[in-house]
Amino acid sequence: MKFIRDSLHGNLQLNEFEVKLIDTPQIQRLRRIKQLGFTFLVYPGANHTRFEHSIGSMYLASRLAYNLKLSNEQREMLRVCAILHDAGHGPFSHVSEAVLAKSHEELTSKLILESELSEILSEKFVPKEIIKLISGEGRLGHIISGDLDVDRMDYLLRDSYYTGVAYGVIDVERLIHNMKLEDNLILKAKGVQAAESMLLARYFMYPSVYQHHTTRIINSMFRRCLNQLFKEGYIIPEKIYKYDDSDIISTARNQKGPIADMMHRLDNRKLFKTVYSLKLDELENPNAVFKIEAKKIKSFEQEISEELDIPSEYVIIDVPDYPSFDEMKTNVSSNGNLVNLSEISTIVRTLRDARFNHADLCIYLPEEYSNTANGFNFENYIEIPK
Repeated sequence: MKFIRDSLHGNLQLNEFEVKLIDTPQIQRLRRIKQLGFTFLVYPGANHTRFEHSIGSMYLASRLAYNLKLSNEQREMLRVCAILHDAGHGPFSHVSEAVLAKSHEELTSKLILESELSEILSEKFVPKEIIKLISGEGRLGHIISGDLDVDRMDYLLRDSYYTGVAYGVIDVERLIHNMKLEDNLILKAKGVQAAESMLLARYFMYPSVYQHHTTRIINSMFRRCLNQLFKEGYIIPEKIYKYDDSDIISTARNQKGPIADMMHRLDNRKLFKTVYSLKLDELENPNAVFKIEAKKIKSFEQEISEELDIPSEYVIIDVPDYPSFDEMKTNVSSNGNLVNLSEISTIVRTLRDARFNHADLCIYLPEEYSNTANGFNFENYIEIPK
């Protein structure tokens, strides 16, 4: 047995098999992947990693498995899935995922099958069954990837703790003790308030942390830099799960032109400025913004750059990233019946539309070009689908 001291959950116990998994290069790489990407440039304490989050999720998966009275084998499967569930994340986590063709879940599956992780897993489990659970398939899969999963519980607590933003504090104990497993993970009626609290936590953490206006600018700048690294062949997108944060930064610093310039700006916090903002809650159909194709955005950026006589690499149109709040679909056991959480909670129903209150489509330019945009009518260059 081995113990790891976690800042949130205390001493976490691991058996020999789990230690063997954790000691692989694929999982150790997660120590060098920041959980919140470049958010440390806004909240200096946000230096926690995907590794910490993975072992924290393992602990919560174990706690929930005990509460659901699952077998020892099922509990160990869930612990292993939690350890592995983020193994495919690229550098700076979700920041890089936005410019990749495949999600981190797909890359995790690929990594498991192509690396020594598969061989180790085969000692006790069927690797493809583990992958299915990580992807949220089957009744046990909802514990790892579902509406109220252990992944979400841990990252809200952890991100709140390290940023110092109190909105992410949720009642994990009440949630865990008010769940039961049937065909899916079911919430007992006594757990509704805890679920509402978790939804509210996510709602407030988005504008405060995940979609903080400065965080969005930083992330957009890094993605532009990373995209250029892909185009010029310095980084292979399909192998992104082999790189860590320092690999990308070092590669970018050693280039010339826009790539090096963008990295220099990030290194020294010389950030772009917001020159235009379109509030989504002012639109008749806010969801239409999320349907704008990437190639369309690129053409809008090109047109703006030509009109303002600014290099196209320095015009960034940023579409916000807000969740659909899938927890609204969670089934609640009430008086012997199963009802949707949104049917018995006015808070949940309200959040469906309220998520657009803080969301806006933005255009960023380097500070030295921002005065050029004064009086420029950006609306003429942004076409929102009907």
